[in-house]
Amino acid sequence: MTANSLLEVSAEVAEALAGHKPVVALESTIITHGMPFPTNLETALMLENAVRNQGATPATIAVLNGRFKVGLTRDEVERLARLSGGVVKASRRDLAAVAARHGAAGTTVAATMYVADLAGIEIFATGGIGGVHRGAEETFDISADLVELSRTRVAVVCAGAKSILDIDKTLEYLESHGVAVCGFRCDEFPAFYARSSGFRLEHRCDGLHDLARIVRLQREIGPGGLLIANPIPEEKALDAEAIEARIAEAVAEAKAKGVAKKEVTPFLLGRVVELTGGRSLEANMALVENNAMLAAQVAVELSRL
Repeated sequence: MTANSLLEVSAEVAEALAGHKPVVALESTIITHGMPFPTNLETALMLENAVRNQGATPATIAVLNGRFKVGLTRDEVERLARLSGGVVKASRRDLAAVAARHGAAGTTVAATMYVADLAGIEIFATGGIGGVHRGAEETFDISADLVELSRTRVAVVCAGAKSILDIDKTLEYLESHGVAVCGFRCDEFPAFYARSSGFRLEHRCDGLHDLARIVRLQREIGPGGLLIANPIPEEKALDAEAIEARIAEAVAEAKAKGVAKKEVTPFLLGRVVELTGGRSLEANMALVENNAMLAAQVAVELSRL
């Protein structure tokens, strides 16, 4: 058995790929672990519609019945949404174990990149990537997303790294592992809820056609992918200092409660939602939709190259 034998691509996505039409991969941990039901379901369907409205085919990726599903039906999306929090959060390392027991899982950025590459999809939209966690010098807690970016040739559109992370160290890790980072119409790396982290980027691109050329060339040159930094829309951005204070409070609570490993990110994101009175959730939905739209626009340009 090979990884390709576990791959199950929907008829719609397979037809688009065979015809060299634009396709955008979407992750599923935003459904299973990122938001509560029914907000998670509404967001997943909103993202698929955002991709379609830009002229591309959405390919939401998840593990269902031990199969790597690329392109979900409406019923499959709802099934995952109703399992929110009660299903595996699968990074690349977890895929074999979930598949072996014919299980279900939401796929993280790392796992989604891997499966998208298996299917031949060039670009993927998410909210924010994982990264180096605060205090990693003691815990060594570094997201597998960064490792996957260094070895899998898929472009990832994001609103930067989740602001609960150590963004400076995250950028250092990416640079050390040869991952190209390009800002779309921005000079500084965005910080998820805020439009800027204060850290300057080496590369900026203002045009969709030029960005598509960079995506294609990076895929040919390798060895890893391209990280496209796309700031949250200005009208939905949160004040950087205010959100940092709420994040620091949530981090302190997580440490006091002994929250660790895979549970850290869901705990922190959920607590920040509570501490901001729901404003961070609204910002999260806005930025991920913005990323899906950009990824679709780039996918359309890729189909014309």
